[in-house]
Amino acid sequence: MDFDLKEEHRMIRDMCRDFSQEVIAPRAEEIDRKREYAYDIIARMGELGMMGIPISEEYGGSGGDWVGMQLCIEEISRGDVAFGALLDVTTSVVAQELDVFGTEDQKRTWLVPIAKGDKIGAFGLTEPDAGSDAGSIRTTARLEGREWVINGSKQFITNIGLDNASLIVTAAVTKNPEKGTRLISTFIVPKDAPGFILGNRYDKLGWHGSATHEVVFDNCRIPEENLLGDPARGFAQHLTVLQTGRISIAAMSVGVAQACLDESVRYSKERMQFGKPIGRFQAVQFKLADMSVAIELARNQYLKAAWLKDQGRRHTFEATVAKLFASEMVEKVASDAIQIHGGYGYIAEYPVSRYYKGAKVLQIVEGTSEVMRIILSRELGL
Repeated sequence: MDFDLKEEHRMIRDMCRDFSQEVIAPRAEEIDRKREYAYDIIARMGELGMMGIPISEEYGGSGGDWVGMQLCIEEISRGDVAFGALLDVTTSVVAQELDVFGTEDQKRTWLVPIAKGDKIGAFGLTEPDAGSDAGSIRTTARLEGREWVINGSKQFITNIGLDNASLIVTAAVTKNPEKGTRLISTFIVPKDAPGFILGNRYDKLGWHGSATHEVVFDNCRIPEENLLGDPARGFAQHLTVLQTGRISIAAMSVGVAQACLDESVRYSKERMQFGKPIGRFQAVQFKLADMSVAIELARNQYLKAAWLKDQGRRHTFEATVAKLFASEMVEKVASDAIQIHGGYGYIAEYPVSRYYKGAKVLQIVEGTSEVMRIILSRELGL
């Protein structure tokens, strides 16, 4: 087995790392504190091609692969996880669903500007009464003439509150025209569609640079051709792209954990106690060693899952393991980073306090840890 990254992967990683450390990291605390959206940073990410790494050149991307995309997400999250979340939803979920299931016209109209970074995408599945039980969604879509009329609401929608967000790919309940049975279909809903209402912005514990809003569809009308993919397999389509999203959450977790380790190593060399740097004490050394081990294991696992996807091989188990292990790992690493910093770790001006706030939600988004364990149990044949 060859564990070396290809030259193009190293180039992507290094480019994203430099951008993250030189552009994102110096502004991350201010963005988080002011709860602002850094449109200039997002625009530069688009110019560098970050949103379109795994998308073909024909549709505005760079023709790369998912290993490269996940390396990008790790490095960007190392600077500020909010921008990693933007890439996860825009590329791993929305762009991929358009690319895999969209018609030629849909790709030309909606995928190209997203892959180029000119527009941002959002994904709508979760509802007030349908979170982990996503199959219980209540949002409906009915065909009236040549238009779909959508009614319902979605919550915790990432990116949709951005001014440059162009659409939400959303799931809604439809009916089989022949049998009248319940189906879940997927639709492309432009943000400017009649009846589309952008709801309140959520006041979150962290990720303040990430736009998270409620969405309401009030007799929202979209053209008939905005149905995405097979009308009987909308839920299955969502699950397909969410599997990639889980690899992205693992990459985001590794990025945040690596930032925690970097800050903790630096601090342990500078902080003096009892006449020497605290990094000379075995208790601190052991914490740092354990952090590095956990990060390395999580990184190897998400890269394995991404590689399997690029090879067109089944990767449900590997993606689920990556998401579960990495998201639980980062909370422990962030906690240990604060412990190493002592009282300073609890002060807002120290980055580790922000990392800690941003770590917990990684165990929830794209499937909770409990759901991941259910999936793994089924993979074991239980």
